Amino acid sequence: MGEHVHWMLEVALKNGAAEDFKALMHEMVEATKKDAPGALIYEWSFDEAETACHIYERYADSPATMVHLNNFGTKFAGRFMQYAQPTRMTVYGAPDETVTAPLKRLNATFMHELDGFAW
Repeated sequence: MGEHVHWMLEVALKNGAAEDFKALMHEMVEATKKDAPGALIYEWSFDEAETACHIYERYADSPATMVHLNNFGTKFAGRFMQYAQPTRMTVYGAPDETVTAPLKRLNATFMHELDGFAW
């Protein structure tokens, strides 16, 4: 079914951090457009109260995923964790060990593809 790697990351925003988190989100979206050519989908959604955010990301393959993860780690992780607490991460697709190792530290659940398609 391909080499794509994708996930849904759910985070709880820390009290009073919504505006700072949204500013960081805009910065991260622009950086991902510019610096991660293998990023296929990068979508952020907030609940009505702006206390929770779901981030859906899809990458062409494991090397493309690692470009993004390395950029995140060096440029954004500190501020991201200052404003939000990850609550759940579900990973899909075909991540290799270079991707699964760092995501295991976030207590990610890895789902293995059985059948289906994406256009």
